[in-house]
Amino acid sequence: MAAKAGEARGRKGGGALEAGTSAGPDRGPAGDGHADIRLWLRLLFCASRIESVLQSRIAGDFGITLARFDLLAQLERVEGGLTMTEASQRMMVSNGAVTSLVDRLVEDGFVVREVHPQDRRTNLIRLTGHGRQRFLAMAKEHEQWVVGLLAGLDEAAKATLLDGLGRLKHHLETSAG
Repeated sequence: MAAKAGEARGRKGGGALEAGTSAGPDRGPAGDGHADIRLWLRLLFCASRIESVLQSRIAGDFGITLARFDLLAQLERVEGGLTMTEASQRMMVSNGAVTSLVDRLVEDGFVVREVHPQDRRTNLIRLTGHGRQRFLAMAKEHEQWVVGLLAGLDEAAKATLLDGLGRLKHHLETSAG
């Protein structure tokens, strides 16, 4: 689900960036000094392109969607499992989206649902032994794909980009808008 939304956003942003179309009403062409707009469009394009490549590779090599892989990654990071609400918050998707991901992962034997020990109305989802084993194999390949996709940047450029994006993330998390 998240992958589809990201791809849709990326196509819009990437298209405007690549075609040099107008950045919006009364703003003139994208290349006339509107660096913030160009930066935003570049971020959208790069994120969408990386996501698209990863989705294609993970589906082709492992027969799983990137959204399911993302949920497995969230579950692998925690001891004892997550509630559906915790998983949806971590993935920034609806509870309904997580439910359908979990349904498929349960069918595949990657996760189990268990009654929460403190609240019997709530389910915990956690990786099975098989699910953890398969996820770790996929994660190893995934990491190599990401490394390959970022290979066009030297270490200094990566450090600068990571620092700048970290500051942007902090700003966005603490800003009112």
